[in-house]
Parts: sequence; C-alpha cells; structure tokens
Amino acid sequence: MNATTNKGKPTTPPVKKRAAAKKRAAPRKAATKKVGADRSNSSPVNISAEERWRMVATAAYHRAEQRGFAPGHEVEDWLNAEKEIDAVLSPR
Repeated sequence: MNATTNKGKPTTPPVKKRAAAKKRAAPRKAATKKVGADRSNSSPVNISAEERWRMVATAAYHRAEQRGFAPGHEVEDWLNAEKEIDAVLSPR
C-alpha cells in the first residue's frame, strides 16, 4: 500500500500517540531548616547525616578547586570542610 496524496506527493502515515504516563508525587522529605537562616533562637539546625555529608563533600570540592585540584590534600580538604560545616550548623 502506497501512502500518497491526490497530487502524487508522499505523505507520512499517522503516528499513534502514547498515553501520557501518570506522574507520581515525589516522597516528601522531613522539614529542615535552611543553612544561614536566622539563628537568634540558638537552636541547632536539624539535618540528616546524608545532607551533612553532601554539604561537607561540596565544601571539600570547592577547597580542592581553589587549589587547582593538586593531589595529596584530599583528607585535609575534607577535615577542614567538616569543621566549616559544623561551625555553620552549630548554635552560636
């Protein structure tokens, strides 16, 4: 079977449309305080161990980036990043 129009121009066969997939709601995370938020009440910031690890990893990466990713300072970067993040998260 040849799919052509009245004037002999080829046409493309119709494409079947797929049904739209149902969107699932993302699981809700526990409410956490933002880092750098007002700390006038001197209460500690409640974050998960995983979120703290991510913050430390990001800070360590930025430290390594600032020194041009020179090898041999990875542990020093990590430990300094932990001190920095813990200071930000601790009450004053």
